[in-house]
Amino acid sequence: MKNNNCQQSAHIEASPQKITRRRFVQSTAATMAIAGAAAPVASAIDPVKRTGQPKFKFSLAAYSYRSLLSGDKPQMSMHDFISDCAKFGLEGTELTSYYFPKDVTPAYLASLKKHCFTLGLDVSGTAVGNDFGHGADDPKRATQIQHVKTWVDHAAAMSAPVIRIFAGHHKQGRDEVVSHKLMVSAIEECCDYAGSKGVFLALENHGGPTATAKGLLQFINDVQSPWFTVNLDTGNFSSDNCYDEIEQIAPYAMNVQVKVVTRNSARESQPADFNRLAKILKDAAYRGYIVLEYEEKQDPRTQSPIYIEKLKAAFLG
Repeated sequence: MKNNNCQQSAHIEASPQKITRRRFVQSTAATMAIAGAAAPVASAIDPVKRTGQPKFKFSLAAYSYRSLLSGDKPQMSMHDFISDCAKFGLEGTELTSYYFPKDVTPAYLASLKKHCFTLGLDVSGTAVGNDFGHGADDPKRATQIQHVKTWVDHAAAMSAPVIRIFAGHHKQGRDEVVSHKLMVSAIEECCDYAGSKGVFLALENHGGPTATAKGLLQFINDVQSPWFTVNLDTGNFSSDNCYDEIEQIAPYAMNVQVKVVTRNSARESQPADFNRLAKILKDAAYRGYIVLEYEEKQDPRTQSPIYIEKLKAAFLG
């Protein structure tokens, strides 16, 4: 049974671990080491099991249109954004939660699903903003967990297979080990619910504890759910070795968002090497959506189709 929202962080630390292949490998290695035997050479983290050759489909994140979809009087509706995705020759559309009405109704979700199906598009996924770093006795934690669960329901209604989530932020004064366990526990609780609806939760490399490949791999290793996966954002590793970090994470990704730039450790941007990204994902036998997330200052309605064609040339060439 998962920890409920009112339990203390100390209880989270003391909760029994599930026996999974990861835990079995770890405990077996530890036992053999104590006994003086050589530990088995095996990874405690399982990459996504894929069948067949790499396969790429293309989508566009509604976040790319944030300047057009947000504000008191948006210039475009989500339906308009979906129509643009069809015009750009995409297979999918990523419907970011930030640009939905405050009160999302079943009728509104059905209208989006109908519009996508009419235009021959999948809802490749959606995305939420959340923070699971709040303490176990903090009401904000329950609110954040419920927010993600609500969006699981919305995703299921739209037939969206995956939701991009965040881990959250370490709070001042809290031990980072405890903070990590709080985040893992919240993700597992949400994954339990998401799995009941047939929806994956995909953790993004998005600053804080997931700012590096090493940090994200800690969550990949510790979160115990078959409905947990990774949303790899190619522009979010601010590193002089960002492609090496992307390569480390690619085997675990079930959704990939591509930005048109990468950033070094000084946060200086340079154009993304789409050909190199394509090779990394081909080598990882990735099968799934490549989602353009355009964040530059130019008009996304004119720039997005240009970069979509560049992505197709690199990934399909």
